[in-house]
Amino acid sequence: MLELRSVTKRFGGLVALADITLRVEAGQVVGLVGPNGSGKSTLFGVISGFLKPEAGRVLFLGKDITGLKPHRVARLGVGRTFQIAQPLPEFTCLDTVALGILYAQGEGSLQAARKAAREVLAEVGLADWWAARTSDLTMVNLRRLELARALSLRPKLLLLDEVFAGLTPAEVREATELIKSLKARRGLTVIMTEHIPAAIMGTCDRVVVLDQGRLIAAGTPVEVARDPRVVEVYLGPGRAEGTHAGG
Repeated sequence: MLELRSVTKRFGGLVALADITLRVEAGQVVGLVGPNGSGKSTLFGVISGFLKPEAGRVLFLGKDITGLKPHRVARLGVGRTFQIAQPLPEFTCLDTVALGILYAQGEGSLQAARKAAREVLAEVGLADWWAARTSDLTMVNLRRLELARALSLRPKLLLLDEVFAGLTPAEVREATELIKSLKARRGLTVIMTEHIPAAIMGTCDRVVVLDQGRLIAAGTPVEVARDPRVVEVYLGPGRAEGTHAGG
């Protein structure tokens, strides 16, 4: 589904991503984790076309998409959410999603797009909020709308950037089940960044860990949780010995 080959991204003298090589297989849910400033959002920016790497290649379904503009990457089948939701305050939930559907199709009637938008809103739990203005939504519903907006593009690959941020533990559990059901129903491949360990352990097939722009570990959630390099990054030097996944 996705392949990164020796991707490097710099901001002036700061190396945000250093020689990242990564493969994501179709149908996987991959967790991208690491401390603040480790390069997670930068990597999402490179994949989705918002940032152009200084070196390396990004391939999506075998096609080189390195440096393509975000709208072209989106039309190829890459959808994403953002850490900070930026809804159009004068729009309803329905028309926010309908706009994405019209863009993805490149043509079609507003009536048909609104009908399809109702279905997408129902998928994410916003069936009763279709007429609400986005400015009136709670945090959890803003997160749901951000997800619906990404789904409106009919993506094959979905990038979720801290989609659980600001949610209560109960809401995190609901969101975890929602992502699982969307993956199964739509056949999605998902890459998600997250700081909540329970969300990663409960959702992801595979976890990739970044630290200071470098990929330091990859594997199943249990394997990564036991990796001494990962434990050191999160807990400090000397803490890896005797640490287990459940600790």
